[in-house]
Amino acid sequence: MRVSSFLLALLSALPATAQDAARGAATFQHHCATCHGVAADGAGPMAAVLTVPPTDLTRLAAGGAFPTIRVVMRIDGRDALVAHGSPMPLFGQLYDRQDTTILAPDGTPVLTSRDIADLVAHLVAVQQ
Repeated sequence: MRVSSFLLALLSALPATAQDAARGAATFQHHCATCHGVAADGAGPMAAVLTVPPTDLTRLAAGGAFPTIRVVMRIDGRDALVAHGSPMPLFGQLYDRQDTTILAPDGTPVLTSRDIADLVAHLVAVQQ
């Protein structure tokens, strides 16, 4: 408990950095659009051959706030479900390890790579 309080305090002390949605869009087109589609709607050219259909990423915030923490953890592989056989490949190792902190909608700081932070900014921008 004391360790998690310490980590939260440490992350809170780091400044949240500006995210580059245009850079994130380029990353999305290069690594994600094949399955999730150019419009991030789940209708990529590989969707028809996948056992589990890709998620419509434009609807992630449909239930309220954008799920920043869940999205970061799915992309970088920290989500335990992803690590144990999700149909989505792990991409965290492909992105630079220039760490940065972004804020979830509730103000929770999230440590991730700069590339993933930019990708999250793009996904936030495409929400319907």
